[in-house]
Amino acid sequence: MSFYAAGFGGDGHTFLLPPPAQQPLTLVTRQLLQAHRSPPSVMLKFSLSSTQRAVHLMRHRVAAAYSTAAPAQPFNVAIIGSGPAGFYTALRLLERLPVTRVDMFEALPVPFGLSRFGVAPDHPEVKACQDRFTEVAHYPGFNYIGNTEVGRDVALADLKANYHAVILAYGSHKDRLLGIPGENSPGVFSAREFVGWYNGLPEHAELDVPLDMAEDVTIVGNGNVALDVARILLADTSRLKSTDITEHAYEKLKTSKIKRVRIAARRGILQSAFTTKEVRELINEPNVYMNPLKDEYLDQVRPFLPVLERTRKRLVSVLEKNSKLARPEGVEKTWTLDYLISPIEIKASGNGKTLESTTFEVNNLVQPELSSPARAIGSGQHVTFKNELLFRSIGYKSVPLEGLHTGLGVEFDQARGIVPNTDGRVAPGVYAVGWVKTGPTGVIAHTMGESFEVAENLIDDYKQGIVGTEQNRPGFSGIKDKITSRIVGWGDWEKIDAAEKTKGLSEGKPREKFTSVDEMLNVLE
Repeated sequence: MSFYAAGFGGDGHTFLLPPPAQQPLTLVTRQLLQAHRSPPSVMLKFSLSSTQRAVHLMRHRVAAAYSTAAPAQPFNVAIIGSGPAGFYTALRLLERLPVTRVDMFEALPVPFGLSRFGVAPDHPEVKACQDRFTEVAHYPGFNYIGNTEVGRDVALADLKANYHAVILAYGSHKDRLLGIPGENSPGVFSAREFVGWYNGLPEHAELDVPLDMAEDVTIVGNGNVALDVARILLADTSRLKSTDITEHAYEKLKTSKIKRVRIAARRGILQSAFTTKEVRELINEPNVYMNPLKDEYLDQVRPFLPVLERTRKRLVSVLEKNSKLARPEGVEKTWTLDYLISPIEIKASGNGKTLESTTFEVNNLVQPELSSPARAIGSGQHVTFKNELLFRSIGYKSVPLEGLHTGLGVEFDQARGIVPNTDGRVAPGVYAVGWVKTGPTGVIAHTMGESFEVAENLIDDYKQGIVGTEQNRPGFSGIKDKITSRIVGWGDWEKIDAAEKTKGLSEGKPREKFTSVDEMLNVLE
């Protein structure tokens, strides 16, 4: 009997297998290459993790090639949303349950959601997850259906009728509001809009922030997004030129006259929502100075220092250490962390573009012990700060998809901005992952772990016969003729991707993103 060898170097793994009777050697080899997305010339350059994944996929192919049992019917799963939550869920399903067929629906032509449109351009390492998602997209059983908005271009009821399981992974797309007088004044923006604007999200491509008319900015909220906004506003724009920031945002930022940024939070230091890594980056931003923290903020923390967990203790240490530094000569740009204040009124300037000031109520923090919830109680004392612009950064919320109730029989929790669920289980055959499940919390690594857990719950349900037993769930073939949009497949996205990279190359940056759907689709004409 003749044998062939499939080598996946690096750790020396080599497989000697007889070619299946019904499958030519070249086809088997081609499938293996396709699974790993690498030409033969680079097959010996895989990392250990890549090798392990290749081995995993190969085992399934070999088992399928030699199996004499009747093949199990495909387990057809629709995932709505192509951000980290959707892709990590797809990854776990495809690797742990080989009969799974995943169809991923995305409203935009381009994938990756938050990792493309929500990560700051000077954080390319965070976007590295997109390389892993690209590998997932080349797994057998994965199908990308871009430029297709569920609820508009295809009905949720049709997905329910044609898939064994529907996974909601469409994230959070609306802002939580302050609910105070003046919030709708010109000069008030959401951090979500601003981040989308400089990252090329078509929805916010035309956002007009008068950066050239402002010196003082207030950011309400102190999570990582708030610090991203502060850093981008204060950064030397020459540092951003080589990132994937959109060209129109880069040119606009060059006109900025912003000198001072105030980051305001209603509670204390220990309730800060930003990470130590994020605040350290802002502290270390060249030619930018962090104003000293007020002593009262640190005094409230000191009684808890001996019992603080390590990450909180490190955060306090970083803030306290850098709060003692003198302002370098010649540094004009500054930022301030203010705690224990809640905005109560925003006053417009009257010019139709900027603000005059924001008034805050000073809070008292009530927290008898570290394990107790920290409550901010208004003191009745007010303080007013001059600012021409204000960015609201107090969180996002999800909204219900059209047909969520009528098509899936699922209620939406408007108050919390999530789909009610138990460990990701929403209703028979319906699951939720990511921010539509939990609310806007955690970094991408947290999303990965949470998505894996929901995928495991779905796999358990499949193995117990709770889902996947229906015989009339054909998946994409059952709905493709009902989709009203111009479907963008993964191969189409790769053309858009290549065009963006080519455009960026001429400008010395990784890519220049298209900022409209029409631009994206024109690449495919």
